[in-house]
Amino acid sequence: MRPDPKHFLTHAVRRVARAEHPAQVLEELCGATVPSIADALVVYLDAAPGTTAPTAFDAQLRLCGTGLCRSPIPAQPSGPASSRADGPAYDTGAQWHPGSQDGLRGVLDGAAPVTVAMAPSGVLAKVLDAGEALGRDSGDLEPALRELLGPDCQVPHGDRVLLVPLAGPDGTVGAALFLRRPDRDVFRARDRQVLGELSAHAALGVRRTPPVPRPAALPPPPVSRAAAGPMRQDADRLRFVGAATRRISRAMDLDEIVAGLCRAVLPSFSDGILVCLRDPLPVGDERPTGPLVLRPHRFDRAPAEGDTGASPSPEPAVPAPGLCEVRPGSDLAEVLRGVRPVFTDSPAGRGALAELTGGGDAFALPDGQRAILAPLRGRRRVIGTALFLRRPESSPFEINDLLVAAQLATHSALGIDKAVLYGREAHIADELQRTMLPETLPSPPGIRLAARYLPAAESARVGGDWYDAIPLPGSRVALVVGDVMGHSMTSAAIMGQLRTTAQTLAGLGLPPQEVLHHLDEQAQRLGAEHMATCLYAVYDPVSHRITIANAGHPPPVLLHPGGRAEVLRMPPGAPIGVGGVDFEAVELDAPEGATLLLYTDGLVESRLRDVWTGVEQLREKAGATGRLAGPGRPPALETLCDDVLDMVGPGDRDDDIALLAARFDGIAPGDVAYWSLEPEDAAPGQARRLARRTLSRWNLEELGDSVELLVSELVTNAVRHSSRPVTLRLLRSDVLRCEIGDDAPELPRLRRARPTDENGRGLYLVSRLAMRWGAARLSTGKIVWFEFARP
Repeated sequence: MRPDPKHFLTHAVRRVARAEHPAQVLEELCGATVPSIADALVVYLDAAPGTTAPTAFDAQLRLCGTGLCRSPIPAQPSGPASSRADGPAYDTGAQWHPGSQDGLRGVLDGAAPVTVAMAPSGVLAKVLDAGEALGRDSGDLEPALRELLGPDCQVPHGDRVLLVPLAGPDGTVGAALFLRRPDRDVFRARDRQVLGELSAHAALGVRRTPPVPRPAALPPPPVSRAAAGPMRQDADRLRFVGAATRRISRAMDLDEIVAGLCRAVLPSFSDGILVCLRDPLPVGDERPTGPLVLRPHRFDRAPAEGDTGASPSPEPAVPAPGLCEVRPGSDLAEVLRGVRPVFTDSPAGRGALAELTGGGDAFALPDGQRAILAPLRGRRRVIGTALFLRRPESSPFEINDLLVAAQLATHSALGIDKAVLYGREAHIADELQRTMLPETLPSPPGIRLAARYLPAAESARVGGDWYDAIPLPGSRVALVVGDVMGHSMTSAAIMGQLRTTAQTLAGLGLPPQEVLHHLDEQAQRLGAEHMATCLYAVYDPVSHRITIANAGHPPPVLLHPGGRAEVLRMPPGAPIGVGGVDFEAVELDAPEGATLLLYTDGLVESRLRDVWTGVEQLREKAGATGRLAGPGRPPALETLCDDVLDMVGPGDRDDDIALLAARFDGIAPGDVAYWSLEPEDAAPGQARRLARRTLSRWNLEELGDSVELLVSELVTNAVRHSSRPVTLRLLRSDVLRCEIGDDAPELPRLRRARPTDENGRGLYLVSRLAMRWGAARLSTGKIVWFEFARP
């Protein structure tokens, strides 16, 4: 089956158009035509490139390249196939025998002259100046060949020789001689048309003006209208559309895509461009409910000749329209529904343009076909329009420019569609990650906290890393850092479930090793393929101690005041999800002023370093930051977090990073008062006296009446429901905190008491008088607490 000549021409033009210099153009021209449509090719080019093209050739032609089919292609069968009259054999040809005298070797093996001097009145100059392919049916071919190849050079007989001028938009730049063997079919009219068009495209690549050097990474700019007319040649359009679409497709952001479209068309295709987008832009498959409203998004123009930038050029002038609601049945609605670009000098285009810009005398547009209105259609619906403008001194648009505008509009609309969808997905990912992580860190007494979270990349904003700080009963606080394998939506979902489980277990007052054990069971229920590492620590500011349990997580770093940093030694443990593993906890001193750094492995491990090398670098970095603060002074938490993250270079981040820094301030023994009261009727009175005496020692007599009242109410309630001693503790930090504990597991609930009820008003008083209050369940009972601001 013989290929369609149009398909062959499209493929060949694409090969020639990709060439970046004349030598490559000739190589691609030869590769595209030999042996598919010819058996040999000889190309002559002007010997004086860079000069103005003459009206008739009076310069020398230089032999620049030859091509010959030497590959063993199966011979064309004899019989009717060799004399077919239905078209050229684009895909086959007979084998050329090196020893045969078929007229090709005489041309290609050195007999052809290297340079040819042409007289202005010669036949060859006349033929090349005419710019049309010449065959045996013309009487000018024989004298032109003798003038080109010399009187002794032999060529095949019959219609197997075709002389095609390389005619560019600014004149003829050379000649191409196509030859076929005597045993092959002759050139026909369709061959002349195909080779004539292909030679015209090749002429564009070898025009005498040399190309401007540019970086290899940048696509070649389209041919300017001043040099070659406003995109009049197919090769120009092909190159321009290819470069423009590459520029548009590189962007991922909506503004970058629109800016890429504007930069691509100015000034090569148009002098000005106005882009209007739908407001609001639909996302994905969602169906807009309101009317179609267009909002101007960007207007750019190319500087006019002599325009210094001090004042804008008066043409083309487009007012700054506001919102444009597209009325059903209007000209603009019909143009948008038709999807195809239109000239604005047509009745429908003129009405659509007036509706888009608001019309009126403020709108000035050059006459004729100097404006194209192109709808921007995404995957499912129209999302905007692009208006291409040319100044009065510029040549008007042509019919083929509508195809260029359609290509630009299609690529831009699809890019905008994907950018909006990507923006929505990125927003969802950000919201998901923000919901999974603490919005703010708590401020429990005796400890200060700071945290950081960095995703693995902009394209993967969610992951399995998390951190948390959970206030516990007894003024303690739980510090948690974990890492689920992977950084995807699934990892984030698993991380959210584990974090919720850890918060629930922490509220029960379980020891750290028990919390990790229950997290391990939960991970196994979620699936055997889900694993995570976790470090769980509980800090007690009263005892200045911290208890830590580890599940396969990198060890924490403790920074002492003055700059000494150490990596805490602890049992590594197995990751969560392995199952059947016991976890161990260690209890360590938490000196006042020390800082504990909890982190995920993304901070210390990458392709450039192993985890233990990263841990040592973290220790050194934390120590250097601590020494900058001065002797005996801890560094600021925010500064410490920023400095620690600086150890990760731009190309050294392969995973999410979660960092939690805890500064141990502690609560001094003189700021703590603790008593154990027997559950008897005299306990409330004793509690009032102890509280007043302590407040007097702390110079907080102003709070005495309120504290006595609330302590009396809560101790009375505890004595009524407990069988073991009731605990009372007062803590003085930034606030005054009072804690009452008993062995009854039921948590009190605030309710409104009826006039006939004898109880139920104690918590109402607590909620009205205290700044904050709460209740927490312990393994041995519960604690009810309230806080007052210090005067």
